[in-house]
Amino acid sequence: MEDLQSALAARGLTVSTLPEKGRCLVTTRDFSSGDVIISQEPYASVPNNSPVSSRCDGCFASSNLKKCSACQVVWYCGSTCQKSEWKLHRLECQVLLGLDNDKRKSITPSIRLMVKLYLRRKLQGDQAIPATATDNYSLVEALVSHMSDIDEKQLVLYAQMANLVNLILQWPDINIKEIAENFSKLACNAHTICDSELKPLGTGLYPVVSIINHSCLPNSVLVFEEKMAVVRAVEPIPKGTEVLISYIETAGSTATRQKALKEQYLFTCTCSRCIKGLKEDIQENAILEGYRCKNDMCKGFLLRDSDNKAFICQQCGHVRDKEEIRKIASEVKSLSDKASISLSSGNYLEASSMYKTIEQLQMKLSHSLSVNLMRTRETLLKILMELKDWRGALHYCRLTITVYQRVYPAIHPLLGLQYYTCGKLEWLLEETENAIESLTKAIDILRITHGTNTPFIKELLLKLEEARAEAAYKTRSAKSWD
Repeated sequence: MEDLQSALAARGLTVSTLPEKGRCLVTTRDFSSGDVIISQEPYASVPNNSPVSSRCDGCFASSNLKKCSACQVVWYCGSTCQKSEWKLHRLECQVLLGLDNDKRKSITPSIRLMVKLYLRRKLQGDQAIPATATDNYSLVEALVSHMSDIDEKQLVLYAQMANLVNLILQWPDINIKEIAENFSKLACNAHTICDSELKPLGTGLYPVVSIINHSCLPNSVLVFEEKMAVVRAVEPIPKGTEVLISYIETAGSTATRQKALKEQYLFTCTCSRCIKGLKEDIQENAILEGYRCKNDMCKGFLLRDSDNKAFICQQCGHVRDKEEIRKIASEVKSLSDKASISLSSGNYLEASSMYKTIEQLQMKLSHSLSVNLMRTRETLLKILMELKDWRGALHYCRLTITVYQRVYPAIHPLLGLQYYTCGKLEWLLEETENAIESLTKAIDILRITHGTNTPFIKELLLKLEEARAEAAYKTRSAKSWD
């Protein structure tokens, strides 16, 4: 712990303990918006490989891949990644070859992650690879497992997974109970590794980053540069302040966020947004996840009546029958299930038609700022992008931005990325001035969340410069015609 504190002190940080939260990361100097608070390579990581999609174990790239000729499980994009991973994979390859082909091919990313965690511990214990103050197994041991809060069914599952890891490693002195506890630690502490556009690539365990606690109104954001976790400040953080990130999708009511945190991370959030939401934010919750007034001229929100037989608009007093709402909601659910199947099978035209029908039903049912309606429009945006219907995609992108502005803080990567998508579509449709405006808004947000020197931001800045150059050319051409 002393070594960790010394390493963190050099970065303007310290580990503290709060009675209700346990360990937390606190600043010992001021941080400005966009500053990197901490970065860390994973102690163990795996890509989200499947029978139809594979990624390099070293950098998570998806092109120019070659499979390990021995184990036939792990992929690499080239010799650089293969060499960087060789010490670890040499051991993994040996234990994988001890399994028959069917078992080897059926190993899940979660099992591989645990196997790699123990192999890394062994390599560090044998001094084959270095251990540092911020990269050692004792940091994994210090993570919270919440074993006492897990139900029996989940405990049995962890025990079965631990036995499978034991079967793969076949070490005589391995502690199966410890492996099961580590699976619980992974469930609470591992992070989904995403690309710059927040698309999931794999899973990694970052023991120091995992010290950072959750807030539904965080002062920092976690993004990834290849496999490296990078935590940046999204607002000025004074000395002596706890560093906070969000563990979950924060668009939604307080009840929805609390439920997600309890199910995945086994705690109840007491951040300022949740405390306010539980006490005061009835209107906001009803707008985000409740039902709209049947009067098209009214923008009010509905609450149940005292008999629980109807919903009453809190603005105009219009009563909406509970059975009518139930019928539309049931239709939405049934159609959503069918649309999801069409989408997953790649039938984009059919899926587009179904989701547009769902959108119309939700517009009858939900407020215009409804999160459920927003999700449907996000799906339509992705489908229309696949169909290369740029005009239709732009329409839905603009509709989602209106809701994003309501449900996310001003500096949030998802809002910045949506402006970026909007700008790219406007550029394709030769709406140059609109593209400049959207791309500028995207940069204002993403340079804080993603940094200014990453390839992603450099590409975005280049697009903005191209749009400005084209706008200037059009202006000069117009003047020459005059």
